[in-house]
Amino acid sequence: MNLVLDIGNSRTKAAIFSNGDLVGSAVFTELSVKELQKLVEEFPGTEQVILSSVATVPNEVSEYLQNSFATCLVLNSRTPVPIAIGYLTPETLGLDRIAAAVGARVLFPEMDLLVIDAGTAVTYDLIEKKGIFPGGNISPGLRSRFRALNEYTQNLPLVQEADQWPFIGQTTEEAIRAGVLNGLIIEIDGMIDLLKNKYPGIQPVLTGGDAGFFERRLKNHIFAKFEITLIGLNRILEYNVEKL
Repeated sequence: MNLVLDIGNSRTKAAIFSNGDLVGSAVFTELSVKELQKLVEEFPGTEQVILSSVATVPNEVSEYLQNSFATCLVLNSRTPVPIAIGYLTPETLGLDRIAAAVGARVLFPEMDLLVIDAGTAVTYDLIEKKGIFPGGNISPGLRSRFRALNEYTQNLPLVQEADQWPFIGQTTEEAIRAGVLNGLIIEIDGMIDLLKNKYPGIQPVLTGGDAGFFERRLKNHIFAKFEITLIGLNRILEYNVEKL
């Protein structure tokens, strides 16, 4: 079995995989050896681990991972992955984008894919059916757009998303909410439509913290999978173990 760790700035997502299936998971606001040991003890036979991190990993955690598992893979831009990266600056390509692309490929092999990760930023990543990742786009996410209007103007208030809103706002707050929410929904649908012209049958895959918000509001048929990054990390680990 495999331990998969995706360490972000504010929380860590951990998962246990057995034969490609996710069998256990946890989310930590503070990563510690004690918490990891507790998770691993629930799944005897966990012998391999992959670590993807955008934050500094505590020394005691690094030592535990290096010393307690037969294989400990720390993901970076030079780690072999089971897709071809066509990005011109691979060293600047986010590890979460790589993992999500691989995860989508696991779920939909031999299909053209558009992975949409809706969070602080919205990323749009194309994976061609031949297994090539040529690149993608990055756009501000919902809260980034609301904050930008508030922080870069003198009089516009900070507004939050809501379950319902008018198409045309009749107050300043409504106008901001309608502009941001309608605008991003139209953007995502528009990106899908543009790629459909070149890649008929392309499968959009939606993930990220705001995936639930967009899942039921896009006109295009999409597949939503919150664990896609973890699935991709597990596949990258297996791919590197196979090469040993």
